[in-house]
Amino acid sequence: MSGFVEKPEPLQVPGLVHLHTGKVRDLYQNEAGDLVMVASDRISAYDWVLPTEIPDKGRTLTQLSLWWFDQLSELAPNHVLSTELPPGAPADWAGRTLICKSLRMAPVECVARGYLTGSGLVEYDETRTVCGLALPEGLVDGSELPAPIFTPATKAAVGEHDENVSYEEVARQVGADTAAELRQATLAIYGRARDIARDRGIILADTKFEFGYEGETLVLADEVLTPDSSRFWPADAWEPGHAQPSFDKQYVRDWLTSAESGWDRRSEQPPPALPEHVVEATRAKYIEAYERLTGVSWS
Repeated sequence: MSGFVEKPEPLQVPGLVHLHTGKVRDLYQNEAGDLVMVASDRISAYDWVLPTEIPDKGRTLTQLSLWWFDQLSELAPNHVLSTELPPGAPADWAGRTLICKSLRMAPVECVARGYLTGSGLVEYDETRTVCGLALPEGLVDGSELPAPIFTPATKAAVGEHDENVSYEEVARQVGADTAAELRQATLAIYGRARDIARDRGIILADTKFEFGYEGETLVLADEVLTPDSSRFWPADAWEPGHAQPSFDKQYVRDWLTSAESGWDRRSEQPPPALPEHVVEATRAKYIEAYERLTGVSWS
């Protein structure tokens, strides 16, 4: 069992229809048919949305996504129409709300990997492949790959795992031309973002994108290159052979699996609330990622 420990009730805002409550984002539709995407301060780990929020997390994700959309505008159009608050929206939505185009979404998590870790490492250790792609011998946790690879995954509901799938399976689901376009766009955007991050002393180990179509045009959607959708490592601490320090929610994962939390992730019991020191350290990681990438002070 997994999902929300405490599922929030959606806010009722005049002129907006609530569509979906996700792990982090709440989706609404306005009277013009546009999507209103609100990034909350919720945080998830091990397929659970935790009962404790991380202050400023939603604003950090939103502002970092906007910065990346601007950096990547020559490679792909994006879905953002406006950052203005809808009439009647609560003041807390400021800085965490995007008005977006309603797209025909591709049913694929488009993952790019430049380094070996996570689920890719698990598969590699068993078969020397990742999503069916053969890799050379001798790679370890944190190794840079010979070239970035496209390793798509299925989109999972809240409380379920995304599952890695082969490129051939994506082509079967969406067609060969669409699969090729998704792969090309994913690797091109990853390459640009990797170079930008590297110039700022950060390794972009892997990331996932979501794309949709406006007519026949491929559009970059959802969040992009945030600590929730990417693994960012400090370049000066990179040392293959073990897990790398990262600018994401790894601090939360580590605490949940520690003796201090008292939680057994293999049980069906929901995880406990996070203590203040974990909340503060996690918030600091998100803000540090934002500041190091954008060069802008959060305060």
